[in-house]
Amino acid sequence: MAVVTMKNLLESGVHFGHQVNRRNPKMNKFIFAERNGINIIDLQKTIVSIKDAYEAVRKTVVAGKSVLFVGTKKQAQQTIAKEAERCGMFYVNNRWLGGMLTNFTTIKRSILKLKKIEKMEVDGTFDSITKKEVSEYLKQKHKLEKNLGGIKEMKELPGIIFIIDTGKEEIAIKEANRLGIPVVAVVDTNCDPTGIMYPIPGNDDAIRSISLFTQVIANAVIEADNETGLKIIEDLQDEEDENFSDNNIGKSESEEITDYSNYQPKEEEKTDNSTEDEEAESSLIEDADSLYEEK
Repeated sequence: MAVVTMKNLLESGVHFGHQVNRRNPKMNKFIFAERNGINIIDLQKTIVSIKDAYEAVRKTVVAGKSVLFVGTKKQAQQTIAKEAERCGMFYVNNRWLGGMLTNFTTIKRSILKLKKIEKMEVDGTFDSITKKEVSEYLKQKHKLEKNLGGIKEMKELPGIIFIIDTGKEEIAIKEANRLGIPVVAVVDTNCDPTGIMYPIPGNDDAIRSISLFTQVIANAVIEADNETGLKIIEDLQDEEDENFSDNNIGKSESEEITDYSNYQPKEEEKTDNSTEDEEAESSLIEDADSLYEEK
């Protein structure tokens, strides 16, 4: 099954770029033509790039690593959260905090603080403190949830990052490159594809275009999870088959031992000790007979 079709791309307006005077020269290779002062993106190259990105994400998830979805612009926020949650991955859709990757230890402390406040809210701690303190805690929680809610359960750095709008998420790209984390990103005609391992040329402003790209990456994650699940099931089935064969072997052996219809015992070779015992026994019998005769 195709990852995405030309019809999907056209219907979503993926081919519409920015005005010609805003074009980044590094994007020339992805531009098909100009129409009414607008750059038209080559969708043939977009399809190839999507397939490469899809495969990269799928392999990353199969290897047991996570994917981080990043899109903080207004058009992308809702879609990023929805698709990341659909595939069970992490996301940042409000604001990229500096050091979110390179200083992840500090970020984890903030996440622990968020979880602590959530626990206080549930276990009744708020009932034993003043309303002013409760208000302060709730403000902190709201702020932390807004910025870190999407990565609250992320225990380690992601294996790959998917980004909408490389211009707006420049800091995230720099941090990922510094740590050697591969980046998949939608690059419009005004973007710089430098530092993007898997650039996907396309419209990064239209909501339908953003939704299409994000859905494709989420589908790659789901497919990888399904592959992993099938592999686990196959491994369990193999183990069951092995156990079943072992049980059959044990059963057949016990049947051989208990079935005496055709059983013929082998003569045991007499050892030197058994011969001596027999001789001693016969001599004792002879001695006893002689005693009875004397009486």
